[in-house]
Amino acid sequence: MKNKVLLIATVTSMLSFNALGQDSHSGDHPLVDDHLIAEQRSRLAQSTRGAGFGPQSPRNIDSVSGNNPVTFSVAPPHTQMNLCNIHFHKNAEHAGGEFTQYAGNGDGQGYLSGYRYSGQLSNAELAPVAESVCPSEHGSLLAGDTIEVHYVYSSAQVAPGPTLNACFSDSSSNPQLRVEAQVFVVVNDNNSRDFITLTQYERVNGLYQALNLPTDTGLAVQYAGSTTGPGFNEVGSPFQVSWGVRPEVAKVNAVTVGQWCKANVFNEDHGHGVRNLVTNPDLLSPIR
Repeated sequence: MKNKVLLIATVTSMLSFNALGQDSHSGDHPLVDDHLIAEQRSRLAQSTRGAGFGPQSPRNIDSVSGNNPVTFSVAPPHTQMNLCNIHFHKNAEHAGGEFTQYAGNGDGQGYLSGYRYSGQLSNAELAPVAESVCPSEHGSLLAGDTIEVHYVYSSAQVAPGPTLNACFSDSSSNPQLRVEAQVFVVVNDNNSRDFITLTQYERVNGLYQALNLPTDTGLAVQYAGSTTGPGFNEVGSPFQVSWGVRPEVAKVNAVTVGQWCKANVFNEDHGHGVRNLVTNPDLLSPIR
């Protein structure tokens, strides 16, 4: 039991696998310059050099190069694993595909940074939403914002729940992990996708599955990486994750995202911050 407690403490403190707002956030948190981001990347390189860390995430999915020598077994397809958590990040953590517009350096702690949908939206889709969407100390989601949703799967015998603690169990403290990632752009359009529907799940052949994971947003880029979140901007993540990142962006109804934030089994009520894009080839796996 002691080892389980230590594991949970580690996961809770380090795993921000698990921001928000636009101008409303920047007023309280000054944006940082390129020098600070470069310092964070330098510290990450120093803290991981020769320490045996495996490949890291997030990355540019359009680039296949990587020099990290650490390999691990690829997790099974998500249909052979249990869904254990769903959460989202404000702005895409990954770059590439249809999300290549850099949002800026942000506040240096994961908010107002990341990547945005690089396509065009209509004036109607960008119209303000009447009710505040997923408000937090970092602001609210606005029509036109980009989010990256992470559907997290575990090889352990677990059920969907809050945080990545839900992905571990007493009988399996080192399960294989897989994340199916989908980038959405939040729009003011009742005919766009319903986020509550997108996050529905049930048991299928004895395994918890997300029922409406998009299948029309391009072939997912598969690669070996890690957990993400701004807590790993200067230190490496020790967790090994098989990733599938879809390159095309889907539109989601802003109102339904707000409804989901008010009540869900994952206790998610806002968008999480993003980790700096990992660009050091020594921390990236080759994509084959």
